[in-house]
Amino acid sequence: MKLKQGFLIAAALVLPLSLAQAAELKIGFVSIAKILSSAPQAEAASKRLEQEFAPRQKGLVEAQKSLRKLEEKLNKDSAVMSESQRRNLEGDIRNQMRELNRTNAELREDFNLRRNEELGKFQKQVLDVINNVAKEEGFDLVINDGATLYASSQVDVTDKVLRRLTSK
Repeated sequence: MKLKQGFLIAAALVLPLSLAQAAELKIGFVSIAKILSSAPQAEAASKRLEQEFAPRQKGLVEAQKSLRKLEEKLNKDSAVMSESQRRNLEGDIRNQMRELNRTNAELREDFNLRRNEELGKFQKQVLDVINNVAKEEGFDLVINDGATLYASSQVDVTDKVLRRLTSK
């Protein structure tokens, strides 16, 4: 019984101390989604990717038009074509369709790789700015919106991070 009382007294003495320490904890919140949609670096990366892949995308559109013309020719003229002409045209259509699908898959893969590259660079830059803001303003903990269910505007430092990114 005395052991229980001793434990309760010790817990009662330690509890206010730990609550006081918790009250001094400074926590911040950053919305990564808002940064990704608002930062000028994200927009610039998007434009770079668009310019980089525009010629290949244009070539893909031209190949699709060419394939459609062959398909239209087959539909329109198949009744008057010889059997070998029709087979040759069908083979050409299949080959172009295969090539188009392969080219499209390569384009998507290359685009995704480059987008991930650009995103990785930007994420590193964002993380550096967040760390600098946290250190300068004395935050003990900064969390993001990935697992946060609620964050009051008092702890939200997203706009500070965005201002710094915009000024770079």
